[in-house]
Amino acid sequence: MKTQFPILQPHLNERTRRLVAATFALTEGDRSISAVSEATGVSRRAIALGISELQTPPDKEHGQKERIRKEGGGRKTVVSKEPTLIPDLEAILEPSKRGDPETMLLWTCKSLRTLVAILKSQSHDINHQTLANLLREMGYSLQANYKAIEKNQSPDRNEQFELIHEAAKEFARASQPVISVDTKKKELIGNFKNNGRNWLPQGSPERVNVHDFEDEELGKAVPFGVYDVRENTGWVNVGLDNDTSAFAVASVRGWWDNMGKNVYPAADRLMITADGGGSNGYRRRLWKTELQSFADDTGLSIHVHHLPPGTSKWNKIEHCLFSFISMNWRGKPLVSYEVIVSLIGATTTSKGLKVHCQLDERKYDKGIKITTEKMDSLNIERNDFHGEWNYTIRPKAIL
Repeated sequence: MKTQFPILQPHLNERTRRLVAATFALTEGDRSISAVSEATGVSRRAIALGISELQTPPDKEHGQKERIRKEGGGRKTVVSKEPTLIPDLEAILEPSKRGDPETMLLWTCKSLRTLVAILKSQSHDINHQTLANLLREMGYSLQANYKAIEKNQSPDRNEQFELIHEAAKEFARASQPVISVDTKKKELIGNFKNNGRNWLPQGSPERVNVHDFEDEELGKAVPFGVYDVRENTGWVNVGLDNDTSAFAVASVRGWWDNMGKNVYPAADRLMITADGGGSNGYRRRLWKTELQSFADDTGLSIHVHHLPPGTSKWNKIEHCLFSFISMNWRGKPLVSYEVIVSLIGATTTSKGLKVHCQLDERKYDKGIKITTEKMDSLNIERNDFHGEWNYTIRPKAIL
């Protein structure tokens, strides 16, 4: 028995396992159930049930039941037993969540055991293996380090992310708007290849230009996006000219005039998260002076928080808006501005993302110089922690 059962066991399911053990018990004589249980590891109760099944003739009319357990039998999943587990886990992951904006694959910098410890402190009964399986189901993946950061990372990077996260929570509690902004990759207009594939009749791919040389007449599209974190909505301003700070703030104005002030009629402040560089970079004087004009015109206090250098892909707009736009138009040549506006505006997700898009035909001159005197006139208040990244611009009218 001790040599035969281990050979059979890998090929047995729950029912056949107890029937084989019961067969051994019936041939062993007195005290056989205890001896078989000790030799095979099958419980005495299961062996007794197996003996009963062997001694009961099968139902000739209906045949042997296919199910091994009753409907709903078996161990309950941890999620079904603890309905708050996933919301609590997502709340823990949120400050450090990262993602590939093209594939929607997510990963986190917290270890499994760190996550388990936090969850257990919240009275969740879970181990690291169960958590690993749950994270895979949620779309997370274990990732190795990848050299992609061009600049040295700030030693205060994590503290800056925590500050942004806490500020966003405070704004949400007060029903004040929080937006994430950035310029999406510039797109060539014309019959050029667009990465991705579409279902088409076999052997008839859409033909595009061999070389991606910019068409001087059509030029490039400059999509600047605004993502409303609470409402899960996007506003994209597609420019025809230069990606300047004036264009960036004009895009924020467009969002506020067309969407923001209708959703937040009682708002008196606005939180903006942005990259550290580009047209909305923290070193851009024009960005701050244009935000001052925006604050004066709307009466909003503008609270700006920049992401640390080298972390642009952590910006919420990347994986909550831009990634879905890229997936929506993959494989489609962007032959005109109308096509771009239409494809962006048609972007939706199963979680309710809605996107509004407009074409901006205004001119935005490059090389505008902002004097020190002009900067000194701004009503700006810098945070004690990295004031270059965290600052508030208040309307001058309330001075």
